[in-house]
Amino acid sequence: MALSKSAAEAAEIVRNYDGPKIRIMEVCGTHTHEIFRLGIRQMLPDSIELISGPGCPVCVTPVGFIDEAVMLALDKGVKIFTFGDLIRVPGTEKSLAVARSEGADIQVAYSPMDALEYAKEHPAEEVCFLSVGFETTTPGSVIALRNAVQEGVSNFSLLTANKTMDAAYLALKDSADAFLYPGHVSTMTGMDIYRKLAESEGISGVVTGFTTSEIVTALATVVRRVTEVRKGKIAAFAENCYPAVVTEQGSPAARKLVATYMEPCDTEWRGLGVIPTSGLKLREEYAAHDARVRFHLPAVKGQANPACRCGEVLRGECRPMDCKIYGKVCTPEHPVGACMVSSEGACSAYYKYGDTLNLK
Repeated sequence: MALSKSAAEAAEIVRNYDGPKIRIMEVCGTHTHEIFRLGIRQMLPDSIELISGPGCPVCVTPVGFIDEAVMLALDKGVKIFTFGDLIRVPGTEKSLAVARSEGADIQVAYSPMDALEYAKEHPAEEVCFLSVGFETTTPGSVIALRNAVQEGVSNFSLLTANKTMDAAYLALKDSADAFLYPGHVSTMTGMDIYRKLAESEGISGVVTGFTTSEIVTALATVVRRVTEVRKGKIAAFAENCYPAVVTEQGSPAARKLVATYMEPCDTEWRGLGVIPTSGLKLREEYAAHDARVRFHLPAVKGQANPACRCGEVLRGECRPMDCKIYGKVCTPEHPVGACMVSSEGACSAYYKYGDTLNLK
């Protein structure tokens, strides 16, 4: 792909950087895959290290959530609707795929509205949508909930594992010199969240899109800005290299809608533990549509396979190939951890593209 003059100049900045090592964490799973697919890792000097972080919502969903979903399906007889990647994520004892083979009623959905429409058409059945995701996908679940409330659809519920990214950046602030912030999430949050992280927490990062030019420009911006930080010229930075899509304010209307039906809560992230106020749960007035309340689910503490190092991968503490079961016991066909299951997971990206860098 031919680069514009400005992008070509950015590529030269990146290729020619030979200063102290710069560690950059891409927290978006799509960025991880695109950086591999576009061959960007191959142009990086040894002095620039890319780390794959926790930007895949399926990957950071804890094992206990899968156990709750299995319990709803097998023990409570609830029809489950979910996005496809989640079906194969292992729980403590079984995945949703295994539960389905044992008779559970589990349906892949393309939207939360699929679950709501089914609930409306089958009022005698209990229907639950597994609401997993960050700021980008949460509004879709809330719209389905709002419609269920307005239309009196009493047999529709949500099992929530929705998360917000700002607290994760705080938890990972020492893992990298700068973040590549996710383009999709940033359309909702806007740049203001990153300005505050830079000013109050000294956390640096750049928002970028998904083309070669956009990503290379963002990497060059990180190189320039980190160099300025190290020279004491600036304390931290928040740059927008995706201005055609990401604005300063993001989408206040979407955030207001979510806040009407959901409120912050402490929640567990796979690999990061419980991060205070980083989750979203249904407000008490909508408890009738909260699957945990509606079906009296007990507190569940899931147990991941001890051989799996997904948690360390998500924290940027090891690469997928550092895990002893990666590519051997754990493959896309037989995943042991969520990072190999998800189409946005770091392990699946390394498995799919890693041979181009002799990483396998």
